Amino acid sequence: MSTQPDVVVVGSGPNGMAAAVTMARAGLTVEVLEAQPTIGGGSRTLDLGLAPGIVNDICSAVHPLAIASPFFVDFDLRARGLEFTTPEISYAQPLDGRPAALAFHDLAKTVEHLGEAGPEWDRFFRPLLDRVDDTIWLSLGDKRSLPPTLRDPSGIANVVKFGLRLLSQASPAWNIPLSHETTQALFTGVGSHAIGPLPGMGTAATATMLATIAHAGGWPSPVGGSQAITDALVADLEAHGGRVTPGVRVDHVSDMPAARAYILDTSAWNAAEIFSGLIPAHVDRALRDFKHGNAAAKVDFVLNGPVPWADPEVARAGTVHLGGTREQMATAEGEVVAGRMPDHPVCLVSDPTVFDPSREVNGLRPLWTYCHVPFNCPIDPADYIIGQLERFAPGFRDTIVDYRSVPASEMSEHNQNYIGGDIATGIITFYRMLARPRTNWDNYSLGVPGAYLCSSATPPAPGVHGMNGWFAAQRALKHRFGITEVPSLSPQD
Repeated sequence: MSTQPDVVVVGSGPNGMAAAVTMARAGLTVEVLEAQPTIGGGSRTLDLGLAPGIVNDICSAVHPLAIASPFFVDFDLRARGLEFTTPEISYAQPLDGRPAALAFHDLAKTVEHLGEAGPEWDRFFRPLLDRVDDTIWLSLGDKRSLPPTLRDPSGIANVVKFGLRLLSQASPAWNIPLSHETTQALFTGVGSHAIGPLPGMGTAATATMLATIAHAGGWPSPVGGSQAITDALVADLEAHGGRVTPGVRVDHVSDMPAARAYILDTSAWNAAEIFSGLIPAHVDRALRDFKHGNAAAKVDFVLNGPVPWADPEVARAGTVHLGGTREQMATAEGEVVAGRMPDHPVCLVSDPTVFDPSREVNGLRPLWTYCHVPFNCPIDPADYIIGQLERFAPGFRDTIVDYRSVPASEMSEHNQNYIGGDIATGIITFYRMLARPRTNWDNYSLGVPGAYLCSSATPPAPGVHGMNGWFAAQRALKHRFGITEVPSLSPQD
């Protein structure tokens, strides 16, 4: 490769790699610089030294959007040899002293399981499954152009269906369309992925999209761990002449080789630092003022057996949301929003061995967990997460062999974007889903010719879907290189 690449990408997370792959497939020379010694950002699987042969997913673990997002549909991970496993039960919501609420991949099974609450779940989601691509594009579009699936009357009708459901779950009247405690808790657990106030537009949009996808393609995970997604992106980049260099920290544009375009998979604040003194003052202020979101704190476990769920059916789920009822979760999230550590925080849990037996080694298995905490919270989350697991799985403590705990205040040590534990790289509100990270028609431009932001701090939203990077790359191709045709991502090309 030339010592002066056409494009430099900072950060090897899914969005950075999506941008890099897109640019390389357009015939440009691309170099990706990664500060960490390992490649992948929010999609890494590492040996943490907790037990021989055990690897843990240090950020993302379950990947519905790695199958469903338009970028990955075109990139086609399965055609590249990645094996995904999709649990029959997408997610579970344990409840105190009663059977858990379960969301099966199959909507009809979910409705049957929910009993008298089933019909309202069916009314909520079945219309969205008629044209699920509309829901995906509406959620994962750039918020600046009309998605291709919505350019006909039936597509517009589906937007209305989606919007009405979103609005119903974002308002104080959110208990009307979902009136049963089980459906309320089941939906709210999914909404908590956005780590925000309940009810709220950000949490409602997240829940409506992810729960719809759960009944369409399901919530799959790559066999072996999240690293497999990163490895496939790196392999494609290298096949098209690009390269990734780990262990290179970029603090300023002067730390990078000269290039015609720079695409940053960084926080808005870090982008302002990297181009400090070069970007217009109003852009600099907007990037630095982009408000942080609430935080996550992580605990990676090694267990000597499965989690002893009080309701054995929970063990069949790929993802488990811990927090109890809708009211209990809303109270806990309200504490987080107010900057207080809740006694019983909302937790997310995934036992990958349930659906990927290869993750078990010599009778030991990893367990992926995190809980919601205030921004930059220094509190060790282990006792809180263990407490919530004991609440719904008595005897859990006895299965623990070892664990690694990462407070929110230390999350940026393994991913520079996660300042203060904000894994969304900026607050998620309705306004900030549109004006992300600033109020501007082109939210990817940094106000400097050839400089773009492609992280979760840009539209459409956080998640392992590659769309932010794909959109930023398309703008860079058009405005910097005069390339208007989006290159194919197909494995055959």
